[in-house]
Amino acid sequence: MLRRINNLRLLLIDAWRSLRAYLGAERWRRAEPIADRDTLRHFLESRSSYVTQTSLYGYLRTRAGMRYPQLFANDEFVKAIEIAKWQMWVACLSDLSVYAGGLIAHRSGAERAKVSSLMQATIEAILGASEGGRDGERAQNLRARIAQADWVAVPDDATPFNESPRTLVECAPIVEELKQLDEEIVRNSVRFRWQEVRRELRRALDAKTLMASEALRA
Repeated sequence: MLRRINNLRLLLIDAWRSLRAYLGAERWRRAEPIADRDTLRHFLESRSSYVTQTSLYGYLRTRAGMRYPQLFANDEFVKAIEIAKWQMWVACLSDLSVYAGGLIAHRSGAERAKVSSLMQATIEAILGASEGGRDGERAQNLRARIAQADWVAVPDDATPFNESPRTLVECAPIVEELKQLDEEIVRNSVRFRWQEVRRELRRALDAKTLMASEALRA
């Protein structure tokens, strides 16, 4: 019982930190645009964490129903959630970064190499500060995706958001038979969560000022 309570406490702390980061981002979003690398990094981090938490824990809660709290008495299950969380977070960061880079390229008219430099530096800063997502195959795939991105070809729609829906289906600690039944609904649920994030970024992004601030770093 004590172990279950402790696991639940850690889960709630984790979820609250993500929500607090998201709400904090809401405050600065109204106050200032995304006009430099720091505000871009904060947006990417907070929104990726928010979509990760709400998608993963929401799916687990829906599938488990009334048994949801009991699952956290199982240390192996808690460990599986932690692994799934980091995998999903990197996938969310990958999708949102590609979308953001495309929007920056379209709005600023900057050269591909300059947008790539900005996005690579921002991603490395985020991964370097993370507790569990900086290494591994998914992190390397994220770096490769950013390095190879043709920013002008990235559309301003849901197309770039393909890694996160697939990753949630792959990594959620739920039996495979159920995940196969749930796959279409789960994928659509993750895509839906990105809609407001895309609207926020469109409203907040000042791409020309952002790229101008990057030129000053050179």
